Amino acid sequence: MSAYDKVLAARDTKKPTSRDYIKAMFGESFIELHGDRSYADDKAVIGGVGMLNEMPVTVIGIEKGRNTMERMERNFGAAHPEGYRKALRLMKQAEKFHRPVLCFVDTSGAFCGIGAEERGQGHAIATNLMEMMTLKTPVLSIFIGEGGSGGAIALAVADEVWMMENAVYSVISPEGCASILWKDSSKAAEAAEALKMTAQDLFDLGVVERILREPTAGDRKMFESLKLLICRTFEKNLAVPVDQLTDLRYQRFRKIGKVK
Repeated sequence: MSAYDKVLAARDTKKPTSRDYIKAMFGESFIELHGDRSYADDKAVIGGVGMLNEMPVTVIGIEKGRNTMERMERNFGAAHPEGYRKALRLMKQAEKFHRPVLCFVDTSGAFCGIGAEERGQGHAIATNLMEMMTLKTPVLSIFIGEGGSGGAIALAVADEVWMMENAVYSVISPEGCASILWKDSSKAAEAAEALKMTAQDLFDLGVVERILREPTAGDRKMFESLKLLICRTFEKNLAVPVDQLTDLRYQRFRKIGKVK
């Protein structure tokens, strides 16, 4: 598959969404928590607490929805500032109880409407980046579809970042990049190649630690394997002293982009 084919696959409406992952992995144990305690509850961001096997975990996911009505309700996965503030509230709660944090990322980017900007979209994202870097509990982020710009990295300052094989992660969409560079959005495929936004590209660059096989909605075996893998990762990181954990997270980001 070409890089742009991977982009189209990441946007496929038939892919499992964050809700599908949460349902398959946490089942009835998941309790959703709402609101940012400041403005509203953003339905583009799902968050709560559930049991991953025998481990309590705070789980946060950006939800696009499946059909047209769901997508409108979820704002097509474009979170408002209150969505990022809700996510941070849940992360700080997880830190208090030393619960690991699991994030599912699938967004073309944060919502860029006037209201979102008036309510501090940029500040909300920047605050998440700062607070997640020093969060005193393990954090794992998994890209299950699109990972667009600050809207994605606001939930991806983690000890490890994993990607599904057909997920993408970039500062801008290939269509947006082509429009800026060449004034021609039809060159999106060329832009996708240049952006190095596929899972394999980012693994080679050291931006992500693991590439995962794409599941289907009813793929119980894959979801069970993923649960086991996540549990082992959290068990490993829970055993690391907190100061060392945050330092390793900091160093992880400092080394990205270094020329060998």
